[in-house]
Amino acid sequence: MKRLILIVWIFAGIVGTATAQKTRLNAYSAYVFDDKVDSYYDPGRYYNGTIKGGYQWGVGLEFMANKSKGIELKYLRQDTHAPMNYYNNGAKNKDFGLSVNYILLGGSNYFQTGGKVEPYFGLGLGMAIIDIKDPVPNGSTSETKFAWDVKLGTNIWFSERVGLKLQIELVSAVQSAGGGFYFGTGGSGAGITTYSTMYQFGMGGGLAFKFGK
Repeated sequence: MKRLILIVWIFAGIVGTATAQKTRLNAYSAYVFDDKVDSYYDPGRYYNGTIKGGYQWGVGLEFMANKSKGIELKYLRQDTHAPMNYYNNGAKNKDFGLSVNYILLGGSNYFQTGGKVEPYFGLGLGMAIIDIKDPVPNGSTSETKFAWDVKLGTNIWFSERVGLKLQIELVSAVQSAGGGFYFGTGGSGAGITTYSTMYQFGMGGGLAFKFGK
């Protein structure tokens, strides 16, 4: 909660200083699909499971360098769970509660069609902050990993200031799921150093708002 409040304040401060410039405020809403993660280090050291899909929301502030190029700072969040099978003093399974937060800085290229439809694609880099709500004893409660995203979509402008956003996006948290993350530091599961990268494919949309002249 404290992290979310800080992010909201950062975005509010940026918006307050940027409204006189050519900027856009993007509100995101999407469904992301399941992703399987697994690692088999040896017969006594393994894990496998699924990061469950669900609703993802977010907000982005985009600075327009010109009509076809934008630079965006974006925050995305999903609250989900991850049923896992793993080895820690014996074979076990547990359904972990997760909060997946992405902070990404990226660029978008817009194609001018001369009408109300504005197709685009973009790439971004940043970090994923993954919080475990109910870790095993001695387990990690939070991990920060490198993340990237690629997106393809279109804006449909209702007016000069407000538009509908339709988008598909792939977001990845690199080496985000590992033995130390899910299973703690004790027992037979200790020492697992292999990781599994998380891929989240989402489909959705949102709203886009233009500020400045």
